[in-house]
Amino acid sequence: MKEDIRDEQDIKLLVDSFYAKVNEDDLLGPVFNGFAKVNWEHHLPIMYSFWSSVLFGTMAYKGQPFPKHMRLPVDRQHFARWIVLFTETADELFEGDKTKELKQKATSIAQVFQMKMGLIGIIGKEVTL
Repeated sequence: MKEDIRDEQDIKLLVDSFYAKVNEDDLLGPVFNGFAKVNWEHHLPIMYSFWSSVLFGTMAYKGQPFPKHMRLPVDRQHFARWIVLFTETADELFEGDKTKELKQKATSIAQVFQMKMGLIGIIGKEVTL
């Protein structure tokens, strides 16, 4: 039986495992590595802080994630793939209430980003998986 997400080490494992998949993904890899040229050594600690703040309320993340995503060449397909990989990674590593909460929050964040980018309407649209 898998355990639930409990602490910062679990967040780090999740983030590292997820972005390893992103790097290998045919759809998302080119956006992160080609277009955005993400410096992973810099980016991953930011993601640890972000998800720690989202899930545990640590307030470790200081920033505004949406503006950094506005310039990316992405559409609904990219967001759907992101959610699939994220939830798949979470399910492979953990199970429990915190894990469920994390997946719900990730989906909500993806939906808000899509709405702000004009990819979905405000009412009645959800991420298609």
